[in-house]
Amino acid sequence: MVGSVLFGLMMQYVMPAPLLEMAIPAMYGIEGPALLAGWALHLFHGVVLGVVYVALVQLVGVHQTATRVGGSLGLGVAYGVVTMALPVFVLPLWLSAVGFAGAPPFPNIAIPGTLVSLLGHVVYAVSLAVTYALFTSD
Repeated sequence: MVGSVLFGLMMQYVMPAPLLEMAIPAMYGIEGPALLAGWALHLFHGVVLGVVYVALVQLVGVHQTATRVGGSLGLGVAYGVVTMALPVFVLPLWLSAVGFAGAPPFPNIAIPGTLVSLLGHVVYAVSLAVTYALFTSD
């Protein structure tokens, strides 16, 4: 949740305005502007991706690295880069599938927007990984 809030603040104040209040709610058939719904869904996405991170840490066998703050930094950056597949590939397909008129093109690569999104995903994932390390360290 920590990383989701930080990334959400970036989305609200740095990234293009329709993302939180229009695009994210539209993924679930909610017509915007719906900022509160966008925030709730964004936080939900962050929790789901957090659970995926924990599962990957366990399955891939990097639990020892993930429980050290130093190791978690690298894992967080890597996970942030990996999660960029969502806005680049999944988001445009999903929004097109639900008929959202503002769906980005596929693949969703636009400079500087993609770089800002990458930074947001890394901020999210590093926060997630460090929080995980702090709560699971021996």
